[in-house]
Parts: sequence; C-alpha cells; structure tokens
Amino acid sequence: MTQTVLDQLTCPKGFAAQVGPIDPATFRRVLGTFASGVTVVTVEYEGVYHGSTVASFCSLSLHPPLVLVCLDQNATNHALIEQAGRFAVNILGQDGEALSRHFASRQPDKFATVPFWLGQTGVPLLEAAIATLECRLVSQFPGGDHSIFVGEVLATTVQDDAAPVLYFRSGYHQLG
Repeated sequence: MTQTVLDQLTCPKGFAAQVGPIDPATFRRVLGTFASGVTVVTVEYEGVYHGSTVASFCSLSLHPPLVLVCLDQNATNHALIEQAGRFAVNILGQDGEALSRHFASRQPDKFATVPFWLGQTGVPLLEAAIATLECRLVSQFPGGDHSIFVGEVLATTVQDDAAPVLYFRSGYHQLG
C-alpha cells in the first residue's frame, strides 16, 4: 500500500486503525473482542496428569469428527501431548472462572485439588466441565510461537442444559 493510500484511510468514529507491523499489545486487544468459550486441555503421560487453560480451540470437521487446539510451544502440555498422542478438551460452564484461572497458573500438581475422572482413553476429565472431548492426536502443524494440534474425537460427554463461561476483552462473562 502506498503512503498516499494510507493517508486516505478513514475509520468510523470510535475505531482505531493500524496498518503495517502489528504490535503484540494491539493484536491481543483486537483478538480480545472475539468472545469465546473457555477450555482446559488435559493430558496423561506416564501416570502424570497435566492441564492448561486454552483459548484457541475450535471444531474442524464433522466427518471424521476433528477439533483443533493451539498451544504455546513452551507449554508443558505441548510436549506431553506430543509424547502421549492423546488429549482431552474440557469445556467449562458458567461457574468455570476459578477453574480456568487455576489451570492458567504455574501451580504444580494442578489436579491435587480438582475433582476429575479418567475417560475412556485414560486422560483426565474435569467433573466441572459441561462437555468433554477425548482426542487422538492425528496432526500437528507449526503456527508461529504455537503449534496447531488436530485431534480426532474418540469419546464425548455433554450436559445439555448447562451454560458456558465466556471470555471477552480479558474478562469472564456469562450468557444473558
């Protein structure tokens, strides 16, 4: 884009525009306007359970049933999922803020005080989750400082009457 064109760009009142290299703070602010559900991705490897709050989760395919999660390459879960070849996505309900913060912390042994059971694939599933997806890792792709993990869904649980917690502009919210 030429400077002349850039000089002619206008935004509606209340909007801010940035063209060119996008700084991380601006990028986070823009992405924060996308409300999303909150998940905790869990894994078991050699008898050790681990979990972390993950914002980047979505469905990928119905046939076969595939989901994707994006994890920081430096996250403990990243290496454990690679090694275990399986993981679970736990979708949190409207009372899930404390659990989300718990699994976002660097606290060791996050499962010591959290009720869970082992799913059909041996991964920990959170009792407080309103839905779970047990997955087999089928693909992994680089994505900047993260990796994109694609999982084939092997088993699910769901509470049909439960409402989710939402994350929007760096805060937790409820529907309604």
